[in-house]
Amino acid sequence: MDLFEYNREKRGLQDAPLAARMRPTSLEEFVGQEQILGEGKLLYRAIKGDRLGSLIFYGPPGTGKTTLAKIIANTTKSEFVQLNATTAGIKDIKETVADAKDRMGMYGRKTILFIDEIHRFNKSQQDTLLPHVEDGTLILIGATTENPYFEVNRALVSRSVIFALEPLQPKDIMTLLQRALKDKEKGLGKYLVQIAEDALMFLANTANGDARTALNALELAVLTTEPNEKGEIQISLEIAEDCIQKRALQYDKDGDNHYDTISAFIKSMRGSDPDAALYYLAKMIYAGEDPKFIARRIVICAAEDVGNADPHALQVAVAAAQAVQFIGMPEGRIPLAQAVTYISCAPKSNAAYLGIDKALHDVRQIQIQGVPPHLRDGHYSGSTELGNAIGYKYAHDYPQHYVAQQYLPDELLGTVYYDMTDNGVERRMKEHMKRLKNGKDETYEK
Repeated sequence: MDLFEYNREKRGLQDAPLAARMRPTSLEEFVGQEQILGEGKLLYRAIKGDRLGSLIFYGPPGTGKTTLAKIIANTTKSEFVQLNATTAGIKDIKETVADAKDRMGMYGRKTILFIDEIHRFNKSQQDTLLPHVEDGTLILIGATTENPYFEVNRALVSRSVIFALEPLQPKDIMTLLQRALKDKEKGLGKYLVQIAEDALMFLANTANGDARTALNALELAVLTTEPNEKGEIQISLEIAEDCIQKRALQYDKDGDNHYDTISAFIKSMRGSDPDAALYYLAKMIYAGEDPKFIARRIVICAAEDVGNADPHALQVAVAAAQAVQFIGMPEGRIPLAQAVTYISCAPKSNAAYLGIDKALHDVRQIQIQGVPPHLRDGHYSGSTELGNAIGYKYAHDYPQHYVAQQYLPDELLGTVYYDMTDNGVERRMKEHMKRLKNGKDETYEK
């Protein structure tokens, strides 16, 4: 690097957006992604020991993919070369490969090739990389926001270790914002910034796990706000809303409003009001609530409040939870909305929920001598001498596959745990059970 190139690079960094200037340069500065970068984890050890194989970083924007590549560039003894798949072509790849071969032959030095947005390379471009990754000429590091199992050559994927980066937690983004406010060299520390706590929390919460979004909004707020007579730049919640173009909601994920909203959400589904349930769902999504948390509450409501009045409700809820994990947000709002409206409109029964709680109470409170002898295991040698399974009636040997016999322990005879309602499918189940016990020769139809 000559003097002119050095000056250009230095000047470019000074003029770069805050998010680029504040990019961490070491593992110690990196924030978040403890699931892959915690001390002792594979990636942490590989970077620290400069023992990297080919890697693919996969995750949403602003979660640290390029930052990790830059950290590797700062720590490795290998030559680090960067290409962007939106502008590079096969010619660039071939030139990089030729340089890598010369470097290895002349100096015995490896080459790490970082390709940002690798999913944008077409099949032939990815195929050009493959033999050189396979023979070790290049150590590939790819970054992508798309699922590499779908968008990247299978052969490249099989020769790489894939690390999934999750959206940053609000606490992580808060750390980065506070760091930027204090840093006088690269950040905003040279300004006298007074930012309201609710404004800072709003930026951290509404960035949806994207550190770049939060830092860009903070920089915009500081640079577009006139200082007061004391020279202080005061950033209020209203200014933060304007800079991120999103209205703040009274929704603290750890506070009363969070619990009030989820309570209203559940009660609206239980109360068969799909419009109210959709409103509270939208409020939580807009406020950045974890969609997995929402999905769990929907699954619980399907079992607790709909139950066997409509057994399909639980299937819809579980499918929605799986769909959210599979497709992510914002598209995940669609299966969530489908499950919410289905549960809201379904017939309701909490009989199974009440039944298990009543049974658990009796398990805790009533001393039971044991399982009735005729229900005990009779398969092992000597079991009949103990009286096990003697007199047991096999239900499938009888009409309607039902025969009356004692199942509850003696101490609980006559106890009813499952008190079925007259709603939906449960009504037909109740009628079926009544017919069975009365000896009627009719069948239960689902």
